[in-house]
Amino acid sequence: MNGPEILHIVRHDLRRAVAQRVKPPTPQPIDASPWVAMALLQKAIRRGRAALALAAAATLLVDAPDRLWRRCGGIAFEDIGVADPEVLGLVTVALGGKRVRAELGGEWAVASFIVEAMAKANKCRAADDLLMSAELHPAFTAVRRAKAKSSNDELRQIVLHSANLHERALALWFLVGTDRRPSRHLATRRGEPALAFDALQELSIPPTTIEIAREGFRKTGEVLCPFVALLMADRSSEITIVTDDEFPPEIMIGDVPSWAFDIYSREGRAAYARFLKADCASARWIRGRVSSGRQIALLGHAVFRIEGGVVRNRLRWTLADELRRQVDFECAGLESHEAIEIEGLVRADIPILNDVRAELNGGQRQEVDRRG
Repeated sequence: MNGPEILHIVRHDLRRAVAQRVKPPTPQPIDASPWVAMALLQKAIRRGRAALALAAAATLLVDAPDRLWRRCGGIAFEDIGVADPEVLGLVTVALGGKRVRAELGGEWAVASFIVEAMAKANKCRAADDLLMSAELHPAFTAVRRAKAKSSNDELRQIVLHSANLHERALALWFLVGTDRRPSRHLATRRGEPALAFDALQELSIPPTTIEIAREGFRKTGEVLCPFVALLMADRSSEITIVTDDEFPPEIMIGDVPSWAFDIYSREGRAAYARFLKADCASARWIRGRVSSGRQIALLGHAVFRIEGGVVRNRLRWTLADELRRQVDFECAGLESHEAIEIEGLVRADIPILNDVRAELNGGQRQEVDRRG
């Protein structure tokens, strides 16, 4: 089958799945900014909290529908990835535009279906961890510089034949182009996405995965899409297990859980800035060892690894675990022992951070079961 035929079949599967529901749940928007709603959507899906994810989706569908669909596409490749190719495909074809979604059942019918499907699905964040490690890990500084100067044919050969995953990932990134997602760690280079996906076709990757990744890249421009395909080639036949991550304490602040106030929203950054002035172990550690310009970023990295990036139903396999370890402890600009130390201190101080979030954002404070 060719690409259009594969996508046609996946669209048919989505249409049938949406039609088989009795009716979509009633949309219940909440009082939250689009940035907090986007954080809530993604983190609730990670935690398998379908009701919260649906509330966030309903909010975005009213206030910022374009952001809803872009974020759903990002979540599918960032948080589902190789763990559930079927759900990945259903979400990707839902990004086809209003006319496509009207044919599939309508905006809310489609949005609520894919949001629930992602919340229930197994999760694998290996593509995002590979992206972060390839971009930030100090061991690959020279590789990042060298690959930026390589010809397209040299990059293709690396994708096909290098034994090092990070070299292949960086070669694929430069081949698909770094101009859509500028990074101060990577030279800006206009890509040739068609060449990149043609190279992936030469690897032992299911054709459906290639076409879903290609379509996902067309719609989102995210390098996560080809990275998911690349990781599919690295998935071995080893036995995998599915486990839940550890979830730190949380509270409800009005309609919004504390973990939705993250570094990417004005409300979240304000809470981080206030927390860094607190008389607690992690804030003192950061103030004493990190320049003022890096303090919020370092705190944000630690909080993300503790509460923001945790998932329910994580697919565990050797490569994914190693990529996660690299990002957790080797990509924050600290020595490994320092990264471990500050993560432990921040984890213990999450209740203090939650109090700060509640103080700044108002609403009723309600304790929530820490199991997520």
